[in-house]
Amino acid sequence: MFRDMTYSDATRLQLQAGEADVALQMDEETFRAFYDRTSRGLWAYLTRLTGDRHAADDLLQESYYRFLRAGATHESEAHRRNSLFRIATNLARDARRRQLVRPIFHAQDADLLPSSATDVASAAETKTDLSRAMARLKPRERSLLLLAYAQGSSHREIAETLGLKIGSVKLLLFRARRKLAKLLGQRS
Repeated sequence: MFRDMTYSDATRLQLQAGEADVALQMDEETFRAFYDRTSRGLWAYLTRLTGDRHAADDLLQESYYRFLRAGATHESEAHRRNSLFRIATNLARDARRRQLVRPIFHAQDADLLPSSATDVASAAETKTDLSRAMARLKPRERSLLLLAYAQGSSHREIAETLGLKIGSVKLLLFRARRKLAKLLGQRS
């Protein structure tokens, strides 16, 4: 499965692509630790963003490959993580533009969303309502909400990931929350 890609797999892919001259900035142990800390969250983010688990698998693999291929040095773990999420966001955006992934958030994928309801029927209805509402948001609004509330990213991290100004993130998040609340039939 693509979520189990190793450092060696990435290196092999890099050599096959004829880019052996690009130096990787991480050793295998560092990459494995970074991958273990970030892959699950990144895969969940991509799955929610694309609405397709298989597309998320492909995008996850491509994200780590491009991250390693870039060979950039990062000043901190947070900077490294933001760089990875930015690559993943751009790949998902590009895939959507090329229409290689199906529309975001279908009812059959609603089980990916957390539920706070105790009743199973109520929980299923809540998930369906939320997934339908999320599908009606613009891609950037979805990304903002997912990064802020599903991934727990700070405004600075969201700004770096999505290529926005830090001052814009608070306003854009407010508008996205208000729009989502309106779509769910609530008052903001």
